[in-house]
Amino acid sequence: MAHSTKPFPSPTAPTAPTVSVSEAGYGVGARLALIGVAVNFCLAVIKIAAGLLGNCYALIADGIESTLDIFSSLVIWFGLKVAAAPPDDEHPYGHGKAEPLASVAVALIVIAAAIGLAFQSIHEIITPHHTPATYTLAVLVGVIIIKETLFRKVSGAAEQLGSTAVKTDAWHHRADVVTSIGAFIGISIAILGGKGWEPADDWAALFTCTIIGFNGYKLLMPALHEVMDTAPPKELQTAVRTIAAGVPGVADVEKCRIRKMGIAYYVDIHIGVDANLTVREGHEISHAVKDAIRTVKPEIVDVLVHIEPVEPA
Repeated sequence: MAHSTKPFPSPTAPTAPTVSVSEAGYGVGARLALIGVAVNFCLAVIKIAAGLLGNCYALIADGIESTLDIFSSLVIWFGLKVAAAPPDDEHPYGHGKAEPLASVAVALIVIAAAIGLAFQSIHEIITPHHTPATYTLAVLVGVIIIKETLFRKVSGAAEQLGSTAVKTDAWHHRADVVTSIGAFIGISIAILGGKGWEPADDWAALFTCTIIGFNGYKLLMPALHEVMDTAPPKELQTAVRTIAAGVPGVADVEKCRIRKMGIAYYVDIHIGVDANLTVREGHEISHAVKDAIRTVKPEIVDVLVHIEPVEPA
């Protein structure tokens, strides 16, 4: 039987910038992490100083949490820098797993910090102390405004990049907002309540420790799922299947597996083609599928296409 002579698209490299999408994304994430380091350093100094001078343990606890955020942001920065390294002989799929591993480390630090601060808060509750100074409320208002602004900026970048590590860093800023609001409420109660209400700010610190610990857990689980190669959202697989099915010469799309490496994705896909085609024609179709997927979905850095023969009707 004569095989088909219908021309198929020849392999063409997808149009891509000199710097890959993943490299650019890691660069943006690393810069945001360093900005977070600078901001957290300034706020930590202000919080701890104001807390010590103003007899406010809730503010001191908040400052300690900001100090831990400095270390956490540095871990995120280091993880992103490692993840940005190109593939080599020992890491043929690249170094993208460094990103979720950094997120796991940071989440564990957050949980440990919450437990430690909770014990200290309980100690402060049972230890008599003075009413917090009124000016500590002004410090907290400034902190809330700065950290919420930073959260929105970093969170937006995380959604755009699809980065677990950057998202973890963003939620650190939101955790600071929550803890500062809790401290503000506790200090306000202590000031307005007067004598006998001094521990209110310590109860606020204990409450914020609970929030910090819960956020640490929420950050830990997605990072662990990514380390374990949990499948990405079904929407991405559906899109990849649709793109592949639309390539001329593709008769069927069978298996489709996708794994996430940092902010990049790798695809293994099985497609069916006319069993009477030559090896060259099947090879050209497979390249057309790869190029089509990478062009439409630039976050996918590589596609492995397996050809399956399909008997013509």
